[in-house]
Amino acid sequence: GFFDRYLPLRFRNELRRRSFPDPVKPFTRTSGWREAGRLLFQQLGLQFLTRPEAAPFSVDAVYLSLDRHVARRLENSRQLRAVYAYDSGALESFRAARARQLKCIYEHPIVYWREARRYQQEEAELHPEWKPTLGAIQDSEEKLARKDSELALADVVIVPSTFSRNSLEQAPGFKAQVKVVPYGLPTVNQAPDENHAGKLRVLFVGALSQAKGLKYLLEAAAKLERKIELTLVGKRVSSIIPTQAVLGKHRWIHSLPYTELLREMSRHDVLVLPSLHEGFGLVLGEAMAQGLVVIATAHSAAPDLIDDGVDGFIIPIRSSDAIVEKLELLLREPARLREMKQAARRKAEIHSWETYRRALVRLAREVVF
Repeated sequence: GFFDRYLPLRFRNELRRRSFPDPVKPFTRTSGWREAGRLLFQQLGLQFLTRPEAAPFSVDAVYLSLDRHVARRLENSRQLRAVYAYDSGALESFRAARARQLKCIYEHPIVYWREARRYQQEEAELHPEWKPTLGAIQDSEEKLARKDSELALADVVIVPSTFSRNSLEQAPGFKAQVKVVPYGLPTVNQAPDENHAGKLRVLFVGALSQAKGLKYLLEAAAKLERKIELTLVGKRVSSIIPTQAVLGKHRWIHSLPYTELLREMSRHDVLVLPSLHEGFGLVLGEAMAQGLVVIATAHSAAPDLIDDGVDGFIIPIRSSDAIVEKLELLLREPARLREMKQAARRKAEIHSWETYRRALVRLAREVVF
């Protein structure tokens, strides 16, 4: 459309990441002006308008606005049986649904907030210089209470990983049924790997935050700097850390549209995601579908997706030594690297988005009927 043709590239990239496929457009109603404002003001650097919770175009304001919008629509809808809502944007919708005796299905794609806060508080004590990047410890008590209220109203909670499900054991008085429905993976890239000699091509995708364990990856890269090439794809969370000097040692890409991200992945050998906590970690499956060996912590969907040592590696959190060990193994054994990359593709073929859709349909039928 008009905006896609004439807006500057960085704006087009953000819009392309949020476009709807044609088949779902007839069934979609949008209320997007706050989200459009959030994206615009972020790009313009007007952070005071997007600051978490307080600002009128924060992500929190976007969620609350959509929640209220859906709740109002429910009051005038006559043929509904259930409401499917999302973490941090469900409370008013669920209250309206309960008033009409509708079922409440809650998608909880992250790690329960008490667990996430615990890991981040520990990290802030271990590495206080990275504290500005740890968002979970900055959430207000009001926001966290809202999350617990949403959980209390849910009939069924859908989570994408075993780790996410287990974290809900810390929720007080939580009684809803929990279903693990892993996210799907993109179409597998069957293109043969390029023959290359020399350095191992290593990729990180995600916000440049210590919640993603970035410090531990950078430490590993410093130990292996003559043996690997590290690419970082993700936005800065803090202007202070990681420093520009550290980022300058590696290839850093601020943001990519989805299709370009997959192409970028296909140019690498290994994805490293040393997260402290991850509800799923979509980049894990995306990388496997592109034929990358994944190195990720057990605090993600890695145990659900990976056979350790076969198509990837599962490592403990907070261990740069573990990252170094696995990368050095792949450097020493190029034949094993090739075998694991092919095994990653084979595993990705099993977890399609069609499988995910069918699982959601079955679950919704169970709840509604």
